[in-house]
Parts: sequence; structure tokens; C-alpha cells
Amino acid sequence: MSKRVLLALALLVGGGVESCVAAQPAIEVTIGSKTLLLTRGALLARSDAAEIRVPRDVAYGTSTTYRAIPLAALLDDAVIPADGVFETRATDGFAAQLPMDLVRNRDPTKAVAWLAVEDEARPWPKLPGKQVSAGPFYLVWIGKEAASVRSEQWPYQITQLVTQPSPSARWPALAVDPALPATDPIRAGQTLFITQCLACHRLNHAGSANSGPDLNIPMNPVEYFQPAALRRYIRNPTSVRDWPGRTMPAFPPEQLSDHEIDLIVAYLRIMAKRKVGGAAP
Repeated sequence: MSKRVLLALALLVGGGVESCVAAQPAIEVTIGSKTLLLTRGALLARSDAAEIRVPRDVAYGTSTTYRAIPLAALLDDAVIPADGVFETRATDGFAAQLPMDLVRNRDPTKAVAWLAVEDEARPWPKLPGKQVSAGPFYLVWIGKEAASVRSEQWPYQITQLVTQPSPSARWPALAVDPALPATDPIRAGQTLFITQCLACHRLNHAGSANSGPDLNIPMNPVEYFQPAALRRYIRNPTSVRDWPGRTMPAFPPEQLSDHEIDLIVAYLRIMAKRKVGGAAP
């Protein structure tokens, strides 16, 4: 939502510019053509807000308890294409692409998404190794299959939630050769790249994230890493530089298997031959 719209809202409720500036944290939710600005107080006051326990919190690495809203409730009965995504945008440029079947699920025998809201009266602790908490808005997962949700699908410090077409449809520059069979492992590598890598990086200028460099323009990692070294780098990137607000995480085997890393590397190798020219938008 633009500053002009926010200013107009502040004036309409009689609070003036000062109340707009001093407003409490809010998250912008766009579903189709409709955009809402939901404040922390409004979310915490919802009738469906509940206290949930997250046995295995990816960001904090321990069991945690939150006041949270079922993410599916924000979508209500909105008509979203089955291959669409809920894109989350964070303060540090992180932009996760969440498949709609995951977002809409309410069945506790699977993984259920909740939007955790940091209460000003009960602030969350700082994230391990960081000077900030995961708040004020953090997407967490509970349910019997929560452990199957990948680390990059636990975005924190969220500022926006936006429904979008599938990443492949939205950004054709991510696509491998259309002639490749549907069962070709490279296509599995593309899917893994979108889930695990596109949240921080772009490729061929495609993507919403800006917390890490483009992984094809001007150079692809396969062009300056030997295959074995690149696999080690992805598994344990201890020598990577610290990007503002977020350090490239390590990917333990429970989050990314050796086979899956090989699939991502194979995808990168193919895409090194499919560079898209021109300046970044």
C-alpha cells in the first residue's frame, strides 16, 4: 500500500499524519486485486487467534509458543489458481514462494501454516546469532507433517503476503528447455531451486528476492566452483559473506539431501547455458 493511501486512511480516522507515522506494526495482505493492511493489534484480537506450540521451530531451533492466526483463514474463499503461490516478503529481501495447497491446508494430520504475531507485551527473543527477533510476523508450521516443510518456507520478519501466479509462469526465464520430458530430473532441480534458492536469490533477473546475488547473471556458481566444492558450499556455506540482515543458511541433510543438492546443481549447470541478457529491472 502506498504512503499516499496510508496518509489518507490516517486522516479519515482523525489521527492525522502523526498517528500514521506512529502506527503499530502491520502486514500488507494482497489477495488478487484486494489489499488489506492488518495491524498487530487487529490480528491478535481476531476470534481465530490461538496459542500454538511449535515443537521444532526452524528459526529458533527449539520448541516455542506463539499467539497466531491460521494462514488459510486470511484467504477465506478467495479463488486462487491451484498452481498459484502465496509470496511472503520480508524486511531483509527474503521472498518465499509458498504453494497454495500447503497454505490452504487445515488438516492437522499434515502441515498447517500459522501466522505468528509478536505481542508487544511479550516480545520474542532475538534469533540465534542475530540482533533481531523473528517478529513482528513469522510464518510457522504445526501438524504431524510440519517437519517436512522446508526451512525456506518458515519466513520471518514478514511485511507482505501476496497471492501470485506460479513462479514458472510468472518468470519464464527460470524455465529449462521446454523439450525436456516432464520426468527429467532437471525439472525436479528447477522445483527445488524455486523452493530453496529463489527465496534469497534471483536467476536471470527473475524472482522477487534481493538478499543474495543473482545466480546466473553475470556468472553462475558452476562457472567458478568445481562440482564437489559447490556441493560442499551449499551444504555448509561457512565462507559465504553476510548479506544485510540474513546469513546464507547451511542446509542439513534433513532439509536438503545429497540427491536434492545434486538436482539443484544439475539445474544450475543447465541454466548457465540459458543466460538472459539485458540489465536487471
